[in-house]
Parts: sequence; structure tokens; C-alpha cells
Amino acid sequence: MRNLKLFIEYNGSNFFGWQKQNGRRTIQGEIEEAFFKLTGETVSVEGSGRTDRGVHALSQVASVKIENIMPLKNIKTALNNILPEDVRIKKVELASDDFHARFSAKRKTYRYVVQIGGDKSALNYNLRAWYGFSVDLKKIEESKKLLIGKHNFQGFCSADTNVQSFEREIFDINVFKKGRVLTFEVTGNGFLYNMVRILVGTLLEVGSGRLSIESVKNALSSGERKYAGKTMPACGLYLKSVEYID
Repeated sequence: MRNLKLFIEYNGSNFFGWQKQNGRRTIQGEIEEAFFKLTGETVSVEGSGRTDRGVHALSQVASVKIENIMPLKNIKTALNNILPEDVRIKKVELASDDFHARFSAKRKTYRYVVQIGGDKSALNYNLRAWYGFSVDLKKIEESKKLLIGKHNFQGFCSADTNVQSFEREIFDINVFKKGRVLTFEVTGNGFLYNMVRILVGTLLEVGSGRLSIESVKNALSSGERKYAGKTMPACGLYLKSVEYID
């Protein structure tokens, strides 16, 4: 039995998220089916996280245990020949027996891409979000500093989030501007349900003057969702990378 580490890229537009669901097209389901076609084995492909419907990945990481002894480079090629074109295996590595893509992860970075105003594009409508108000980058830079560090982020997740603890640590938030497009990159030790989309929505609302910096402080101190910004659409969100460090 070998434990494999997979690096996966996908366009989530036509999927119901990562997690396998009966009767629905999911990334996990497609990859497990591809393994069955390739090896005849029924496997469980465990992702580093369960991206939602419409969310993309530049480098999702997954682990899977198989009996097959095919060379790793051949596994990558064979899986990509079976998988649909909106899912690609970028790399396959041999992992230690105790490696688990989700439980071994230490840091994740999500990227969020949003166009500020202007005409919406028919070509990339499902690859980036659109925000209709002009924003002040200085306000965004000032407010993002409040979010970095270890906090209770209950005010920055969906109301139906079911976890034992809302404490997470944000290591960094970087914001890049190119023309009308803003790119946010958020790195943390883990994220709550819709947390990145709400963090970005909050920063945009502060940048546009629709929320105050005091409101961000209130969301952190009270844990109440009403103080944070809107939940941005899934189409702008990408799982950029997952780190496994001691």
C-alpha cells in the first residue's frame, strides 16, 4: 500500500464543490472515479479542504492510498487522460504513511480576484468577481492590519458554521492592483466556512466607505456577523497553495 500526495488544479465553475455528493458532479468524485478506472481500486481521495461550489484551485493537495505499483509519472499521465479537462493532476509524490492532506496541513493561502467597476466580461465572468464601487487602497491596507494575527473570527463566517472553535490565525494579507483588478492573497492556519469571501467583502466595503474601520473592530470583538461585510461570490476564489511544515 502506497500513500500518494496529489497536487491538483481545477476550474470549479461546473462542480458542486470538492466533496463527493450523490448525483452531483464534484472534484473528489471525478478523481476517485478516475482512480477506479485506472487501477480497479475503490479509493478515498482526501483533500486539504472542501472548496465550495464554484471555487477554483491552483494547487489543491490531496492524499490517497493505493495498492497499484505503477510509476508515479505514469499515474499522473494516466489520470489526466481519464479526467475531464477542468481537472488536472499537476504532480504526484510518494508521501509517508502517516501523511494526511487535511490533518497534516499547517498553512493555506487563498487568492481572491475581483474587478473594480467597469464592464463585466463575458469571457471571465466565472473566474473573477465584480465589485461596483470604487475603493481606496489606503483604507484597505489600514483595515487589513486588524485582521492579521490570532482572533475569534466568528463574525467573519457564515451563520451555519459548525465548529468547536472560531479561533484562527491569519499570517498575512497581501493586496495587488493591476488596472481595475484587485487580487487579495490571504494566508492562515485554517479558515472557517466562507471566511475568505467575507474577509475580502469586508475589506472592499471599508475601501468603498460603505463600512467603517470601527465596524471591523466590532466584528472581531463581538463575533457578530452583522458588523462584517458582504460574502463575495465563489467565482473569484482560488485555493492557491497548502504548506506542510514542521
